Amino acid sequence: MAELSNINLQKSTKKKLEKFKQMRGKEVKSDEFWDLVVITAVDEDQRSAYEIQITEKLERKELPLGINYHVFADPPGCKIGNGGSTLHSLQYLHDKYGKSLSGFKVILIHAGGFSQRLPNASALGKIFTAVPLGNPLYQMLELKLAMYVDFPSHMKPGMLVTCADDIELYSVPDLENVVFDKSGFTALAHPSPLVIGTTHGVFVLEQAETPRICDMDYRTCSQFLHKPSIEKMFKCNAVCKREGEEFVYTDSTYYFDYGTAMTLLTLFSEISPLTCEIDAYGDFLQALGRRATVDYTENTANVTKEENSLVEIRRKIFHRLKGTALNVILLNNSKFYHVGTTEEYLFHFTTDPCLRAELGLLSAAFSVCHKEPSEKTKACVMHSILHPSVTVSQGSVVEYSRLDDRVKVGTRSIISGCWIGKDLTVLSDTFMHSLSVNLDGKTGFVTVFFGIKDDLKKSVSSPAHMNGLSLFKVNLEDCVGLWDLFPEKVRFSGDASMCSLWNACIFPVCSNLKDSFVMSLRMLNALDSGTKFTLPNSATLTSLQETLQNKNLEEMLKFRKELYGDILRANLSNSV
Repeated sequence: MAELSNINLQKSTKKKLEKFKQMRGKEVKSDEFWDLVVITAVDEDQRSAYEIQITEKLERKELPLGINYHVFADPPGCKIGNGGSTLHSLQYLHDKYGKSLSGFKVILIHAGGFSQRLPNASALGKIFTAVPLGNPLYQMLELKLAMYVDFPSHMKPGMLVTCADDIELYSVPDLENVVFDKSGFTALAHPSPLVIGTTHGVFVLEQAETPRICDMDYRTCSQFLHKPSIEKMFKCNAVCKREGEEFVYTDSTYYFDYGTAMTLLTLFSEISPLTCEIDAYGDFLQALGRRATVDYTENTANVTKEENSLVEIRRKIFHRLKGTALNVILLNNSKFYHVGTTEEYLFHFTTDPCLRAELGLLSAAFSVCHKEPSEKTKACVMHSILHPSVTVSQGSVVEYSRLDDRVKVGTRSIISGCWIGKDLTVLSDTFMHSLSVNLDGKTGFVTVFFGIKDDLKKSVSSPAHMNGLSLFKVNLEDCVGLWDLFPEKVRFSGDASMCSLWNACIFPVCSNLKDSFVMSLRMLNALDSGTKFTLPNSATLTSLQETLQNKNLEEMLKFRKELYGDILRANLSNSV
């Protein structure tokens, strides 16, 4: 039975990818695709970066043509969360399109944020994370659009809300389709182990008149639980049983119709300007369903930063949305994958046999790679040029890079945006990512490096406590000592009361890409061997946070463009 389900999932996914492939670079009709594709950004700088990349993708015919792609930035000031971004995006759309919006099918992809847990997506955005698939190469944007390619033609005008860093695969019976035609909210629901439910939203279903076992079922939800304990799942009757196994239905993507969009706009007028983060899942969906109560508004256990106004705003959301329907579509043969951390990224793109089979992931995608990684090696190369003598070890990913003669990459490492010169070796469990910056009117290059398991978000209260931070299992104070720096002279960018690897100014700025990589590799090797490496006296040191604030987007995209051209030419000459 499980084998048949997997075959159906693979077939269904292949069909969607094939359908989307036929749309890439072609004019699409309004009844076969989205009328609007909307992507959110954390600020104006990120919005600009996203728009440049979308324009380039359209020019290269990587996306469907003839529709509008919009990027909306969150307003300056305090963080507003993906719920706030949803409301702002609705307002932008209403201001731009007026009543015409009532006839549009819109997909909203939340892609704001700095991706601190997957830093190779920080500069250019997680929605533009490469996926080892397609020619030209897919990024998460194309994959999202491909996986939902069947939705618009079976949907009433409204909005589908999704996130940039997850992948949902599903299959439905032949001659059936996922249909979004009800008023209120309609959410996709996936069967998941109880432990997964503790970190997601969980649906409590109304009793079915005639329960049936099938790949897809339409049900009503009586209550939505946000990251509940297992005890609470049982108490609220969220736990289901099939063939002796207990599971819950967890959330991923949801839709609301135009009428509900207008309700949300009314709500926005009541609570704007926003002064706190709103969650598009926890804060909206917990207000829905017959058994929803106002109690959740007081629970701030899952909130990253508690603001005084949060409880009051949640109450307003609850009272405005109470009584709105929460419908669920049970996708019983579906998979949900999150690709938002370095660990998840490496596992899903190299080691995970399930996703590889279901999506048809490649070991070498849109690359010049004479020694393509074998199934046994389980490595992944994307949009890169590797000399025939290069070795990429098991479980590693190389993207948007150029690797010269006899380069060796250790196991479980990520190489992104780098130019690695001859005879260099990268250690195992290493993250290295090269970026371009504008500093004092000059273009420079920075290669940041971390251990795959390093926590970039962990912070200490002052530079004096930097020994509480760990880089490659070496405390940061000892690291700077090995680089012949004085700990008291090490700078942290931004908020001095939040000192972390994210804002530690320890990365040298160099005049070219290759030198930048060599310098950072020497610093890294010093930590590994415990021997000193003295940085040049003239070296300017910066942090990843500061690098992103000063990033030279054009230079980074130029390097990718040069790789693109060289790969096309090499592939063309190989095919002659």
